[in-house]
Amino acid sequence: MLLSVADVLDMPVVRAGQPEVVGGGSLDRPVRWVHVSELPDVAKLLVGRELILTTGQALSQHDDATVAYLESLAAAGVSGLVVELGTYVKELPEVVGETADRLGLPVAVLHRVVRFVEVTEAVHRVIVADQYAELEFARTVHETFTALSVRRASLAEIVKTAAGMLDASVVLEDLTHRVLALTARHTATSTLLEHWETTSRLLPDADANVVPVGPHTQRWGRLILRSSRVPSARARMVLERAAQTLTLHRMIERDRFGLHRQAQTGLIDDMINGRLTDERDALALAATLGLARRSRYIPLAIDVTAATESDPVALQRRTAAIVDAAMHGVALGRATALAAPEHGNRVVLILAVARSTDLDDTLTVLCTAILAEVRRVSGVDRAVIGVGAESDSLLDTARELAQAAHIAEVALSLSTSRPRPFYRSGDVRLRGLLSLIRDEPGVQRFAETELSALLRHDIRQTADLTRTLREFLDLAGNKTELAKRLNISRPTLYDRLSRIERILDVDLDDGETRTSLHTALLIRDLAAAGES
Repeated sequence: MLLSVADVLDMPVVRAGQPEVVGGGSLDRPVRWVHVSELPDVAKLLVGRELILTTGQALSQHDDATVAYLESLAAAGVSGLVVELGTYVKELPEVVGETADRLGLPVAVLHRVVRFVEVTEAVHRVIVADQYAELEFARTVHETFTALSVRRASLAEIVKTAAGMLDASVVLEDLTHRVLALTARHTATSTLLEHWETTSRLLPDADANVVPVGPHTQRWGRLILRSSRVPSARARMVLERAAQTLTLHRMIERDRFGLHRQAQTGLIDDMINGRLTDERDALALAATLGLARRSRYIPLAIDVTAATESDPVALQRRTAAIVDAAMHGVALGRATALAAPEHGNRVVLILAVARSTDLDDTLTVLCTAILAEVRRVSGVDRAVIGVGAESDSLLDTARELAQAAHIAEVALSLSTSRPRPFYRSGDVRLRGLLSLIRDEPGVQRFAETELSALLRHDIRQTADLTRTLREFLDLAGNKTELAKRLNISRPTLYDRLSRIERILDVDLDDGETRTSLHTALLIRDLAAAGES
């Protein structure tokens, strides 16, 4: 952090000269360097934020020359001027103070002689030490977060490291302002999180202590520093580096298991992400990996609940075991498939079955065999299979794996006494699907876009128009019934609904608008339920 003019004037070596400020106002200007010069045209040699030390030769001429000299210094952006009296000038003319005040250029005089070399050495020693400290801090930040990236540290550890470096509270939240990780410093966690959503919503993205997390076009969260004590440059450096590490944490894929599994995973990934666009090439590559040709292809996703595993190596071994078990079940059902681990508790498959078979019967046999094998894997408590739309195209089937994964995740959240061998999209309901996708940044962004204006209004006005909107939509727009439920008069209800329309700039009589708002509220409710 740079010294100010006031800091320099307060240094012992300068105080020995009995400094006196004669004009220019605020002494908070930062000092980048100290320059000694008697040249009247020294301004052309400067780059800004220098403190000029002089014995006043340039101020010993007529008033016009003095004013021109001061104006040239101000135009060059100097931090201030310190004049030692005695050698060229016994006292400064009044025009110096007047001009300094007009220009806002701090000017001080020294009533006793000091050695300018001692002043420059003292100031530069502090400046260089500060610069070295900043460089050392930057190096430490870089090395620390690089090490966290290399060993794939958890979200919580990354946030904790940032908070420790800044000695301040740091919070990681998603796009719906739900806290994903935090470290509280100098305050209790409960205090830090009190009214968090309200506090966070009122913090704009442009705030110096807020840094977005995620690739530029796919932001998925924000990193927030809850302190005003930390120098903004250091805070920004640590927050941005932590945000980069968090982004990498989410993007880095886990190691693959064996060359054959690696090849299958790579092929599925290439088809999903559009790097492989030729159907014939895809079929040929799949055939070399054991997938039968001239088949119907079916996207499957296996989701499991399993014991929490903190050791990443052990987690990888269990995932590999789930992949092997699933492929063994496929072989028992006399079929072929490509498989890939999607994350620690999910495996996706592209299943190939003969076109002449009854699909539901075949899937029942195959999925029953797969589930029996997967449930034998150590640590697995429960497993479900989601099935997407079948196709004669391998590329189309690969693109449907996401839908199969959605169905599997929803099915895993359903409590049922009679589990199915597999689930299709028709077996899950709207709330289940919304529960599945509520953590997707795009879905969170949709809900925020629909409701943020109303939520901010409720926060600022201590109102509850959001509840009125929710009840209105739950009752399918029945205003008579809504007035009874809220125990208010119809004119009061009409006024509330009118205000909601103005705030959200919508027409509540429009069916699509109601559907959109109701969906956004369901997403918000599910997010709140997920926190409890």
